[in-house]
Amino acid sequence: MPAPRSTPDKQDEAKQLRRDPYEVLGVSRSSTDQEIKSAYRKMALKYHPDKNANDPEAADMFKEVTFSYNILSDPDKRRQYDSAGFEAVESEGQELELDLSSLGTVNTMFAALFSKLGVPIKTTVSATVLEEALNGAVSICPLTLGQPISKKVERQCAHFYSVTITEEEARAGIVCQVHSSDKSKFKLLYFDQEGNGLGLALQEDSAKTGKVTSAGMYFLCFPVYRLDQTVNAIAVAKDADAAFFKKLDGFQPCEITELKAGTHVFAVYGDNFFRSANYSIEALCAAPFVEEKEKLRGVEAQLLTKRVEISKFETEYREVLAQFTDMTSRYTKEMQEIDELLKQWNEIHASYTIAPPMKRSISKGRSKGPSRETKEEGPLGDKKASMRDRTKKKKWFNIHLKVDKRKSC
Repeated sequence: MPAPRSTPDKQDEAKQLRRDPYEVLGVSRSSTDQEIKSAYRKMALKYHPDKNANDPEAADMFKEVTFSYNILSDPDKRRQYDSAGFEAVESEGQELELDLSSLGTVNTMFAALFSKLGVPIKTTVSATVLEEALNGAVSICPLTLGQPISKKVERQCAHFYSVTITEEEARAGIVCQVHSSDKSKFKLLYFDQEGNGLGLALQEDSAKTGKVTSAGMYFLCFPVYRLDQTVNAIAVAKDADAAFFKKLDGFQPCEITELKAGTHVFAVYGDNFFRSANYSIEALCAAPFVEEKEKLRGVEAQLLTKRVEISKFETEYREVLAQFTDMTSRYTKEMQEIDELLKQWNEIHASYTIAPPMKRSISKGRSKGPSRETKEEGPLGDKKASMRDRTKKKKWFNIHLKVDKRKSC
């Protein structure tokens, strides 16, 4: 009977069965980011669990499509994969996004509990919302620049807004911001026109900032970066030091840096686990914020420099930490050995000065026990003994015996 295969063997087999991400998405190695994104959206909708209930093959295909997109959508991971394959992108650390609309009540409760405990859980936009947008079956509300709108969106649903900008406003830059005063979770979405419908192009998850949760998109005609807090979450959980060294790994440039004159569509997606989300959305022209734009470019440039420095510093830190760990282990070992030797040394000294009670009693008994003859051993002792014997004999011979001569024997 063949021995059961170990877990590493199964993992190796799974790695060998992985298909090329370009092949999975049906794109070439020279495809642009937008072409990869479009291919992913079509395949994700085709194999999404919402549309393929109780179909394990579709579920596996959906995971494979998502896994492939996670590699090709990240510039660094794509470059690493192109140069060295799956091993270079740490494929075991890839995370899948959850569609809360398909989890069910029990699984949603578990996800909500883990999220409340601080476990980062990435969620995706419902396939129903994306398909309705792609088919042009959504209602769109106009959003005027500088005029915020406050509403409430149901969970796993979306409100769509259209923003129309001029050539001058497009050159100055556009900012779209959403915040929630009651700390609701939501996603800010940006859609491209695809035929008669809309295709998801950008997505920004809300994050807690002080007493509110907020999300923003910045189209300022120069590269603007965003920070994905969930990147390398598994690595951070395994290594506390990684929380510092991996902190800027999620600092990546946005795919779209500017908007053309015309009408653009944004959406607010309710991402709470059980309740609706209160929010306020506003679109602004960045013309009055010239100083802020320059400061943003300067700070982001410093962060990019820091990311490179931190990567180098991590190597040095790990080496010094390994040496420190060795020295600490040796210090502990040497201290234990010295303490043990000192203990033995003290015990030996104590044996000379403080005799145990049992030994003292035995020594006393032995001092009284020996006879005079034992004490007077040797030549001198023998001479004294013979003198005593002669004295005794002499005493016997010197006894005066009185005999009455008158009486006959």
